[in-house]
Amino acid sequence: MGQLDFLSPEAIAPALKSASKKQALHDLASQASRLVGRDEREIFDTLLQRERLGSTGIGEGIAIPHGKLPKLDRLFGLFARLERPIDFEAIDGEPVDMLFLLLAPEGAGADHLKALARIARMLREPGIHERIRAARDASALYAVLTQEQAPRAA
Repeated sequence: MGQLDFLSPEAIAPALKSASKKQALHDLASQASRLVGRDEREIFDTLLQRERLGSTGIGEGIAIPHGKLPKLDRLFGLFARLERPIDFEAIDGEPVDMLFLLLAPEGAGADHLKALARIARMLREPGIHERIRAARDASALYAVLTQEQAPRAA
C-alpha cells in the first residue's frame, strides 16, 4: 500500500542536473517553492540549516533532506533523481543520486518523524533502487515510489 500520500505526481524531478550538494538543495527548494507556494530562499535556508546538523545522506546513494516550515498546511514530499551522483557527505561516504525532500508544518511533531521513517523504509525495499534508476520518466518514477508493494505488470 502506498503510504507516501504526501508525494504528488507533479513532485517528481527525474533528471536534476545539480553538480554539488548545495546546488541540489537549491534546486529542490526551487521546485518545492513552486508547488507549495512558499519562498524558495526560506525553503533553501531550512534545508541548509538541517544539513549543518549532519548530512541527510543515509547511504546507498540516498539523501532525505528535510525541514519544518511555519504556516505550511501539510506534509510535502518531492523526489528527485540526479543525472550524475554527487558528494553529499553521506554516512557511508558514497555519492548520492536519489533525493527525497520532505517539508513539514512547524507543529507536525510525530507526523514528520513517521513520514521520514516511511520514506526510509520504502527506499530500503529490495530492488527499489534498480527500479528507481531504471524508470524512464516522472510518471514511471511516481509509480515505482508509490506502489512499492504492488505486483509488477508482466
